[in-house]
Amino acid sequence: MQDTKRPDVTGQKNVLRVNALESEAIYIFREVVAQFEKPVLLFSGGKDSITLVRLAQKAFWPAKIPFPLMHIDTGHNFPETIAFRDKLVQELGVKLIVRNVQDAIDDGKVMEETGKYASRNSLQTTTLLDAIEEFRFDACIGGARRDEEKARAKERIFSVRDDFGQWDEKNQRPELFDMLNGNIEHGQNVRVFPISNWTELDVWSYIQEEQIEIPAIYFAHRRHTFLRDGLIWSAQDDVVFRSEDEKVEERTVRFRTVGDMSCTAAVESTADTIQKVVAEIRDSKISERGARIDDKRSEAAMEKRKQQGYF
Repeated sequence: MQDTKRPDVTGQKNVLRVNALESEAIYIFREVVAQFEKPVLLFSGGKDSITLVRLAQKAFWPAKIPFPLMHIDTGHNFPETIAFRDKLVQELGVKLIVRNVQDAIDDGKVMEETGKYASRNSLQTTTLLDAIEEFRFDACIGGARRDEEKARAKERIFSVRDDFGQWDEKNQRPELFDMLNGNIEHGQNVRVFPISNWTELDVWSYIQEEQIEIPAIYFAHRRHTFLRDGLIWSAQDDVVFRSEDEKVEERTVRFRTVGDMSCTAAVESTADTIQKVVAEIRDSKISERGARIDDKRSEAAMEKRKQQGYF
């Protein structure tokens, strides 16, 4: 196992805290493999799932990661993210399962949204639940964090879903003294969140300390964009709806999160290194998901999607 670098005196407090979070995450990964028969790591190519992969490597070193990675592909992902996903999987020699939202649309299982705020983000639920049933996964590991959104703040590290994939926020198990209960009934499965207690800054500090490679889209770059509702949208593809009066301009931007292009906005930034990104996040006064338009559809948007089976 590769040790993290020893911090200097000025950074010692922060790095020690991150290392404690690393130890907790590694413990959770090992509990998953010990308690479940068919786990899978849900992988999007974003910074959180990339961090999970590094933690899984550490948890099972020198053996390979003992479960596959799975990506629910909306078909509207950033090309830079997909390219990075494929590169990382090839380098690690792990199995990647890809299931496509487009197939569910073609089969008539879901209906594609239209209009100004159309997005495929919520359509992922049907494809995810179908994939869980197809492969009989009993534990799905993901990179959700409690600091991202208030519905996620309610959820346990081992979050039980019923045989319809639904989450009941009023019927959750206590997790006392780091005891994780993986007992489930037939048809149920568990969503597992090893970095639930991390913050966005914790993730970036870990990426910096571990020197983890991430997609270049997270760093400042010149991009054709347009403004809508005070947010900056990519205009480099035909996925994002743009009206004729929304003027395209080139801006220096980066993305704090890399979800579906149709609901993920950029932020103006000159942070082109991990060090600058960490400093920028430390001073930021808006949340990471402040640039996710799907979370603004209602106060309970995320909670409703979770109740329906969303990750």
